[in-house]
Amino acid sequence: MSLINDIRFYEYRMMIEHSSAVDRLRLLLAEVRRERPAFRVFVLTGAGISRESGLATFRDAGGLWERYPIEEVATPEAYQRNPALVHKFYNLRRRDALAAEPNAAHRALHELGRALGERLTLVTQNVDDLHERAGSIDVVHMHGELRKLRCVGSGHVTEWARDADCDTRCPHCNSAVRPHIVWFGEIPMEMSRIERALDEADVFCAIGTSGTVYPAAGFISDFKRCGGVAIEVNPEPTGGPFDVRLVGPASTQVPLLVQELTRTAVE
Repeated sequence: MSLINDIRFYEYRMMIEHSSAVDRLRLLLAEVRRERPAFRVFVLTGAGISRESGLATFRDAGGLWERYPIEEVATPEAYQRNPALVHKFYNLRRRDALAAEPNAAHRALHELGRALGERLTLVTQNVDDLHERAGSIDVVHMHGELRKLRCVGSGHVTEWARDADCDTRCPHCNSAVRPHIVWFGEIPMEMSRIERALDEADVFCAIGTSGTVYPAAGFISDFKRCGGVAIEVNPEPTGGPFDVRLVGPASTQVPLLVQELTRTAVE
């Protein structure tokens, strides 16, 4: 009987390997649900998901780092050396983010959150608030948020939707403030929560991220060591150890992914 089961399992895995991306996704999700009906999903989004809302990315050709050197606007030393320039840079980014609108990918992830509830962890490398404006709640912003400022003295965080400058002060202690952004050389936010969610996840989805910057670059490797199904959504495959690749714009591929995840979750 064991041999028969082994043969059936081998045939099942071969069927998965030779299926289209969407068919393979359905088969793998069905396998996950059989093993754990209340499966948990970890979603990591990057700059690619907001590109279709008109926000510039950093590392693509023509991206922000080609126009603004990292060492001038995105390090603690840059802020100490020239806080006016740093505030100017993030004022421009804040204005762009406020003028942008969520796209179909953001809205689809909101629907996924409604379907899965606490079984979904949504982590973003983005500092815009497009996920929230699409309706998502409890989004983990590992790199900070443009619509917040942080007191350099107390660390108090203040909601902020307009320009800031060297005269902007903490409303609680009157100290100087900085953008509530994780700069190069600083530790991303909520890493303990992220690591716990990765450990508990059965499905990992990377959407619109190059997967080249640590610690996020290590998420997929950490997840695969524990098993589970890893899915990538990108205009071009990154070459990571993903089980399924949905190649194309986030605005078309994420709704498709969410449809399959939701359908499997509620079956």
